[in-house]
Amino acid sequence: MTGTLTWQALTLHLRVPFRLSYGVSETRRSFWLRLPNDEGWGEAAIPPYYGVSDDDMISTWAEAAARDVPLPDNPGEISAWIGACGPAPALCALDLALHDRIARQRRQPLWQLLGLPPPPVLATCFTIAIAEPEEMAQQAAAAAQYGTLKIKLGSDDDIARLAAVRAARPDARLRVDANAGWTPEEAITLIERIERFDLELIEQPVRRDDVTGMGYVQAHTSTPIVADESCQSLADVEALAAAGVQGINLKLMKAGGLGPGLRMARRAKELGMRVMLGCMIETSIGVTAMAHLAGLADWLDLDGPLLIADDPFDGLQYDEHGGVHLPDRWGIGVIARHDR
Repeated sequence: MTGTLTWQALTLHLRVPFRLSYGVSETRRSFWLRLPNDEGWGEAAIPPYYGVSDDDMISTWAEAAARDVPLPDNPGEISAWIGACGPAPALCALDLALHDRIARQRRQPLWQLLGLPPPPVLATCFTIAIAEPEEMAQQAAAAAQYGTLKIKLGSDDDIARLAAVRAARPDARLRVDANAGWTPEEAITLIERIERFDLELIEQPVRRDDVTGMGYVQAHTSTPIVADESCQSLADVEALAAAGVQGINLKLMKAGGLGPGLRMARRAKELGMRVMLGCMIETSIGVTAMAHLAGLADWLDLDGPLLIADDPFDGLQYDEHGGVHLPDRWGIGVIARHDR
């Protein structure tokens, strides 16, 4: 590689403490990956509960930086150049940066480079993390511009929390995300009690490795069950479809980038599944890259930059209704805020 591949750790401060069934956090860590001469940018961001170490990601990038091999000039060459060794978010950062570089060189937006339809303006949901019912209701009321809310559950008082949010926002479409916090039997019992709140979907009700349980829950409800932690590869898409699960939450950081992510999305569609485009708590680099795939989406969950107080980058924009708009720039289309 000519020049220097660099990476920089970023500490992202959350606007409000983020509570899930896994625990609570006030900051998240991300890495900004930069190709030589800033020709392309990528990002790696993964929650601690995925068990991916910073050292393993850095080793992946150090190995890539040491290669005496030219960077690919065609999107079809990116997967082979990156290889399959390393944590998915580390591979994702390389994948994003290489796609960004080629699209910039060709003076194309990322979606056009990938041969995708022009992204429509779709509205993202806004996430309400686990808190006391009154606090969640206050957050829901404060998020009045967002017509769809994702409600994090998976602990005690789930019904009281959801009831409080619905009372505060009778107008909103509600999505529930248990983050693997229930057993299949608990999920079925709870869903019978919460479906009266008019839910759009229920995300990851059971453990990541319990694909059979996901299908068992889906068989007991007409509300779409959407796999998140259980969907990290093309093989997972096949298994989930076979189990009868109706949808997947595609995230580039767990898929390993745009190349594998697109293969997963297209296969899900072939199998009759619905696709949500999601994100971790990321900066505008990763989330803007994902927004370029909106032409393939049934739902958007791209509120990552809205949840952090100090996004260093300028990329996608949100309108007064939560609609997601791409920047008018080549590549991913993200710039550093101090360069605006």
